[in-house]
Amino acid sequence: MKKNKTLTGKVIRGVILVVEFMMVILCIGITIRYYFETKSTYKKNAFGLTRTAAEYIDGDTIQKYLDTNEKDEYYENVLKYLRSAQNGANLKYYYVFVPTEDDVIYVWDADNNPGYCELGQHEKYMDEDSKETCKRAFKQNPEERIIINKDEKYGFIASAWSPIFDSSGNPVALVAVDMAMEGFLANLITFLAITIIIVLIASISGAIVLYRYMGRNIIDPIDNINAAAKEMVKGLESEESAQIEVNTGDELEELADSFNQMDTEVRDYIEKLKVATAEKQRIGAELDMAKEIQASQLPSIFPAYPEREEFDIYAVMDPAKEVGGDFYDFFFVDDDHLAMVMADVSGKGVPAALFMMMSKLHISNYARMGLPPHEVLEKANKAIFENNKRKMFVTVWLGILEISTGKIVASNAGHEYPVIRQPGGEFEILKDKHGFVVGAMKGSKYTDYEITLQKGGTFFIYTDGAPEAKAESKEMFGMDRLVEALNENVDASPKELLGNVRSAVDEFVGDEPQFDDLTMMGIKLL
Repeated sequence: MKKNKTLTGKVIRGVILVVEFMMVILCIGITIRYYFETKSTYKKNAFGLTRTAAEYIDGDTIQKYLDTNEKDEYYENVLKYLRSAQNGANLKYYYVFVPTEDDVIYVWDADNNPGYCELGQHEKYMDEDSKETCKRAFKQNPEERIIINKDEKYGFIASAWSPIFDSSGNPVALVAVDMAMEGFLANLITFLAITIIIVLIASISGAIVLYRYMGRNIIDPIDNINAAAKEMVKGLESEESAQIEVNTGDELEELADSFNQMDTEVRDYIEKLKVATAEKQRIGAELDMAKEIQASQLPSIFPAYPEREEFDIYAVMDPAKEVGGDFYDFFFVDDDHLAMVMADVSGKGVPAALFMMMSKLHISNYARMGLPPHEVLEKANKAIFENNKRKMFVTVWLGILEISTGKIVASNAGHEYPVIRQPGGEFEILKDKHGFVVGAMKGSKYTDYEITLQKGGTFFIYTDGAPEAKAESKEMFGMDRLVEALNENVDASPKELLGNVRSAVDEFVGDEPQFDDLTMMGIKLL
């Protein structure tokens, strides 16, 4: 089960993250600023000392001291100056040297401790960076660049070099200052610690103020709205309204007002929904009853005539909605003549079902009078047209089968072509002559045609719900697939035959909803 996280906890974690982020950014920024400012101060002081010494020392004496390796009064005065400056500025090293390709040659070294460098003493460069820096400094107007090194022999130092020029303006030596950086690091760490403490105190104080502000103006109102929402859900069945009062003067107050309005509207909607649900249930019950009534009007007990061994007949009607507009019918006109009807009413649902009931009644009544199919359709068209205010119509195929001979006298009022199979053959479409649909035009005339169904043959009639069934791609099932499904087992009984067609349609359509009523009838002479 997923653990719920409260808004308060999220706010606390968010504030902590913001404080930590601010601390890191401030500490890094302040430390970098302190580092560069301190380094700038070191650089300024170091180059101030090197330039002063470079101006004080006579460059024309340098080569003489290196050639003779002898010290005189001027040499000693310079040495005293350097030592005085070193002590006064608290320098680690203060010296003068001549850079060469491979090493440096000392002229003066202000260090008075054991191991100091004598006049003419050679020493290797500290590292390649120092060597390159010396080369760049040993020229006219060099770039003043301070170098920071950490060496086992000399320690952690910052070095600066300035050239000494002779009377001709040529660089002859470098004045070097080495400043100890241990104190710099200690000061930096102390400064960083103080900065962290100050930023931490300020951040925590700001976080507390921010949290209290958010709690009073955001968290508490949201908690109130959340509690009211829970109360509303619990009390939807009661008459007591779950109202909330928030006075923040911002969007949260607007949200609370919207919530109060929603509570009122939801309760009103629930009342309306109860009425609508009850009405829907009533309508659903009535539709179920209508479906049962409609189904009861169609022959639905099979075998339909178990005492008649001359033929086998089977039919189905699957409405697209609760009730449909398709219908089939079959009944004896006399002992040797069986009337067969397949019809499709325009539209769907309850109106189509009512129109279907009226159409079926007229057709059945006139057919039972023994009239030929064309006359049955003409009389039914007249009766339906006279009371057809909604301008609906019905397509009808009506045939009268003479059982003893297999002769079928039929008339087609705008309906689908029937499909026939004679013994030993396959199912084929019978393209009969169509008349106009029933109920749409006054005085419509229809014609009969005859066809003989031999013993062992099968006759198949249907509505457009089969060939016009659509797959997800919007492609229709079509007549070719319909005939192919019938020919899968040409000797099948009418019930098996209709089952094969329905299976083929369902497989083709897949998960697509049924769009139209699907009605079929098959009769086989035995």
